[in-house]
Amino acid sequence: MIDILYSINFFYFKKPMQPIEMNNPAQIEEFLSKISLAGKGFTTECLLMDAYDAGLDYPDYLKAEGEDPNASFEGKSPAWAKYHVRQGKRVFMVYGEKEKERRAHFSETP
Repeated sequence: MIDILYSINFFYFKKPMQPIEMNNPAQIEEFLSKISLAGKGFTTECLLMDAYDAGLDYPDYLKAEGEDPNASFEGKSPAWAKYHVRQGKRVFMVYGEKEKERRAHFSETP
């Protein structure tokens, strides 16, 4: 009986995406390589390549949060809506929300 209730809860009452934080560069690169973004605004087939293009060749911090139905992780949707990737003073951010245009931003603090 417990197994049946668990299955019903898992499949019919989906939990929202949980925020995630990482500090391991290898794990961050692996994670970003599995993120693809579709929909309005900023899109990509591999978020890692965009982080590299922004100059983050060895990201040392990642925070992902929210939920975006047009984002996918390992080919499964939804995935996280907001990504904050940092390497030292360089920061690459992607902001997306349901039914809003996604945007990307890069900054470098002095």
